[in-house]
Amino acid sequence: MLMALAQLSATTDKPANLAAATDLIARAADAGAGLVVLPEYAMSWDARADAESLMADAETLDGPFVQGLAAAAHAHGVTLIAGMTERPADGSVLPANTVVALNAHGELIGAYRKIHLYDAFGDRESERLRQSAPEALVLAVGDLHVGVMTCYDLRFPEMARYLVDAGADVLAVPATWMAGPGKAAHWEVLARARAIENTAYVLASGQCGRHRTGRSTAIDPSGEVLVTLGDEPDVAVAEVSADKIAAVRERNPSLVNRRFTVHPR
Repeated sequence: MLMALAQLSATTDKPANLAAATDLIARAADAGAGLVVLPEYAMSWDARADAESLMADAETLDGPFVQGLAAAAHAHGVTLIAGMTERPADGSVLPANTVVALNAHGELIGAYRKIHLYDAFGDRESERLRQSAPEALVLAVGDLHVGVMTCYDLRFPEMARYLVDAGADVLAVPATWMAGPGKAAHWEVLARARAIENTAYVLASGQCGRHRTGRSTAIDPSGEVLVTLGDEPDVAVAEVSADKIAAVRERNPSLVNRRFTVHPR
């Protein structure tokens, strides 16, 4: 199966972001992709956003952004994964950093709310977004199973292993990986490490533009880089194979040889 990374540079203009995402989805589908991974905060992004502005910008899972994605998924016959800011239905004062998944019929088939909030490198994401409980979102896509995580989750090996234990053999990582000294290197090294230690594909789709790293990348189960984008909006397509996963896991049975398990707290 072909799977695509759709790298964009989101702003606070939500209709423009949706239009840009829809264009990238069309390009990915034209290239033969059955799954398209858009970045974290694909709906809207502002480096200076606080809790109040994020809540004002947030949408529900049946709002215009998800409806627009549903229309694109159905029109192009692809499964979509994309990040948004979700207005909570329970009356919480903070929105959630959410990744939605839609099938090729345009149906919402899952939502993952970020576990590890970005309280690092001088930022405090927990001051403007709600903390979510551990949850494994794993989607069946053809003969593969795609586990969903978000950006900062990539720095926690137990998150990827948690998804693999839930059946994932592909890890989709929508991200807005902030730029800075060493950050691009961290992005690649961590994506490759998560692929190698789990003998799984990693599809890391990042935002590009000011303050953001870009460099969306697909890694195979042996840790080889299949494709990498630069620092402009673009689409990259990689072949993802269940046979390749099986071959790598037979040669390197590290999942079988492990001596520890992962339990969320």
